[in-house]
Amino acid sequence: MIKSNVILSIKDLKVNYGGIEAVKGISFDVNEGEIVTLIGANGAGKSSTLRSISGLVKPSGGTIEFSGDLISDKDPTTIVQRGVTMSPEGRKIFPDLTVEENLRVGAYTRNDDLTEDMNWVYELFPRLKERSWQEGGTLSGGEQQMLAVGRALMAKPKLLMLDEPSLGLAPLVVKDIFEIIKTINKNGVTVLLVEQNANMALKVADRAYVLETGRITKTGTGAELLADEAIKEAYLGKQK
Repeated sequence: MIKSNVILSIKDLKVNYGGIEAVKGISFDVNEGEIVTLIGANGAGKSSTLRSISGLVKPSGGTIEFSGDLISDKDPTTIVQRGVTMSPEGRKIFPDLTVEENLRVGAYTRNDDLTEDMNWVYELFPRLKERSWQEGGTLSGGEQQMLAVGRALMAKPKLLMLDEPSLGLAPLVVKDIFEIIKTINKNGVTVLLVEQNANMALKVADRAYVLETGRITKTGTGAELLADEAIKEAYLGKQK
């Protein structure tokens, strides 16, 4: 159930790479308990937005607040400790570590017992439990994506950011991933989702923002944007 309190607040965010302005002063909020998605073409600024929230890229302007505290000047470890984690584009698991070792890496900021959260990840992703001893690099693409999401969950986030979780996956696997995203959200984790598969993303989203060349051009509920003719023509196409 969506709560009214804002957990993430972005104000006039700008991100530059040298002389290139990737994000050009965007503002949006994420409420606690929501699934919010950012959709747009390649180069729209979606991943740059997530990377700035996670502290991997320092904003060139604007502010990022999480649970009322400024985090745009914080390092990535501090941001994880505050309750924000990201499953990055391309998964970026550790191929030479086992599944379980990868999951434990996700909990690097914790010093408490991991058993309950490890069991929850294995409940969400039974295939990971079956392959807990297997090196991450030998998993299928879908299994590696599950591992990347599971690793992010091991930090016990309040906000889980997912960058292109469907990238390169077969349609049936994509469907499974989005069902799991809904389950994670129902278990109390707020989700900020970046996704090129606009159809799937809008179906699970409470609210959505469209990014085009670094600017937000449209916002609405997932259902509203699914029904928007301009969005259909630009982003939905033949997606299932």
